[in-house]
Amino acid sequence: MNEVEHLIPPLTQLTEDEQMLKDAASDFAQSSIAPLVHKMDHEAKLDPGLVKEFFEMGLMGIEIPEQYGGASGTFMMSIVAIEQISRVDASAGVFMDVQNTLVNNAFVNFASDFLREKYLPQLASSKVGAYCLSEAGSGSDAFALKCSAKEEGDHFVLNGAKLWITNANEADIFLVFANVNQELGYKGITAFVVERGFEGFSVSKKEDKLGIRASSTCEILLEDCKVPKENILGEYGKGYKVAIETLNEGRIGIGAQMVGIAQGAFDSALDYIKQRKQFGKALSEFQGMQFQLSRMATDIETARLLVYNAARLKEAGQPFLKEAAMAKFYSSEVAESVASQAIDMYGGNGYVKEYPVEKYYRDAKIGKIYEGTTNMQLSTIAKLLLR
Repeated sequence: MNEVEHLIPPLTQLTEDEQMLKDAASDFAQSSIAPLVHKMDHEAKLDPGLVKEFFEMGLMGIEIPEQYGGASGTFMMSIVAIEQISRVDASAGVFMDVQNTLVNNAFVNFASDFLREKYLPQLASSKVGAYCLSEAGSGSDAFALKCSAKEEGDHFVLNGAKLWITNANEADIFLVFANVNQELGYKGITAFVVERGFEGFSVSKKEDKLGIRASSTCEILLEDCKVPKENILGEYGKGYKVAIETLNEGRIGIGAQMVGIAQGAFDSALDYIKQRKQFGKALSEFQGMQFQLSRMATDIETARLLVYNAARLKEAGQPFLKEAAMAKFYSSEVAESVASQAIDMYGGNGYVKEYPVEKYYRDAKIGKIYEGTTNMQLSTIAKLLLR
C-alpha cells in the first residue's frame, strides 16, 4: 500500500454529496441572491420570491429525513451551504442557518413523533421557523428568562416577550422557551411549538440594524397565548437541554456564516486590487499588499478548518463543545478583520455603498454577539481546558 494512502484527508475535502450541494448553493447565491443584495439591504427585507426559491432548492430542510419531505442530508452539508450563501449575502445565510441548525435540529432531535409528523413536512417545504429564547433581561444569561407558561386544562397559557428573534417576519412556526415554574429556575424552562395563528401571539417591533439588515429581527409578544399540551417539544421542564444542545450546533452554523463573509470580502478585495492601478501598476503588484493578502487568506483558511473540524466531530458523535466555541469565536474575529482590511484595500471606494465591502464589514459585526458572545465563547473554552 502506498504511504500516501495512509494520510488523513484534509478537513476541507468534501464528500460527493457535500460538494454537489456546495456547488448548487454557490450557483444559487450568484444567480438568484447576488442581484438582490443591494435592494434587500436598503429595504431591510428579504425578497419574498427568494424565500420561495430557498424551499424549492431544498436548502430549508437539508437534515430533515426524507420521510418528512427533507433531503436526509448531513450537518456538514448544512454548514457548506450556509458558507456559500453567506459569501454573497449574510442575511440570506442566517435565514437558512437558523432554519437548519436550530429549528429543524430541535424537531429532529427532541420532538415527539406527533410533532415531527405535523411540522417537519411544513418546515421542509414551505414554512419558515424561528427560535425564541432571548429576552430583555436574558441575553448571555439565557436561563434568566421571565416568559411564563401556566397549565390550564388541555393547554398552556404563555405570557411574556421575546427579543432579537431572527426570521420573525417570515416565520410561521416558532420554538418558544418559557418557564412553567419560576421557583425551579432553569429546571422549569420548557420548549413550546407556537404557530403564528395561535390566539395571543403576535410579531411586534422590527429592529433597524447595522448589518444583516435584510434578515428580520423582531420582538415577539405572548399575551395569554394558548398552546396545546401536545406542543411541548422535548420533556416538560427540560427546555434548557433543548436550548443548550441546539445552540452548541448553531454556533458552528454561525462560524460558517462568518467564514462566508470573510471569503466574500476577500474575493471582492482581490478582484479590486488586480484592476486598480496606482503609480503605473496594479495594487496587487505591491509587496506590502501581497503580504496583507496572504495573511487574510491564511486567517480565512484557519477559521474554515476550525468550523469544519467542529462539524465533523459533531457528525461523528464526538465531543465538540470546545471546538464549536473556538470556531465561533475565531471565525467572527476573522470576518471582522478581513472585511475591515478589504475596505482599506479599496481606499475611499470601500467606504461607500456602491462597492460591496462596506456591507461585509457591517454584516460581520454581529458574529461576535449572537448565539453566544465572544466572551461567552472564551469562558466556555477556558472551562473545558481547565476541567
